[in-house]
Amino acid sequence: MSKRTFRIWRGDAEGGEFEEYTVEVGPGMVVLDAIHRVQAEHASDLAVRWNCKAGKCGSCSMEIDGMPKLGCMTRLGDYPESHTITIQPLKTFPLIKDLVTDVSWNFAQNKRIKPLQPKPRDADGEHRMQQEDVDRIQEFRKCIECYLCQDTCHVLRDHDRKDAFVGPRFMIRVGQLAMHPLDTEDRIPAIKEELGSGYCNITRCCTEVCPEHINITDNGIIPLKERVVDRYYDPIKMLLRKVRGA
Repeated sequence: MSKRTFRIWRGDAEGGEFEEYTVEVGPGMVVLDAIHRVQAEHASDLAVRWNCKAGKCGSCSMEIDGMPKLGCMTRLGDYPESHTITIQPLKTFPLIKDLVTDVSWNFAQNKRIKPLQPKPRDADGEHRMQQEDVDRIQEFRKCIECYLCQDTCHVLRDHDRKDAFVGPRFMIRVGQLAMHPLDTEDRIPAIKEELGSGYCNITRCCTEVCPEHINITDNGIIPLKERVVDRYYDPIKMLLRKVRGA
């Protein structure tokens, strides 16, 4: 066992400050373990959201030394023993208390996305799909809704354009539907206008922080942006639409 020091944000929407706590830690411990030890020994009222402690529920999202991470998957051994680890809440969303933020805005965005509109079944009552089409969207289904990608997105975080852009998590949500081999819904107008795909300038910061290693940018957002370009900005298609009067 050894002792380590942590700077943890304490406060609420009205204000707060970082407070330092020193606790004993052991081999293999993660940041969430250290927070629980701080709660047990120094600050029983320290607020932190967590659930599975296995990296699958997305509850313990926080910023550790300025990087959006899951507290339960960030090992203390990744940092030098003499280093004071700074822990703070997600900056993109309103603070409730200490390390807990209000992420309900994300739930509202999900409701804006139209559900799957499947094509009719074949004559024998079955749906048939190519395996490669199924494989293409399986990656997006791994999302645990930790909202780390939302937190690091500069459109939401730095420019606060929640009024115009749904963020990377919901771009891959709509991508999961738009690329589904059975979906018949025309989602391109919504991707361009309502969901704000044009605001993303593909910095790939969302992909870098995804704990499930989903290639959000290259496999999700870029293909959606390409569909918008094909529909609205391809000069040949624009000419054909004018000729046809469409």
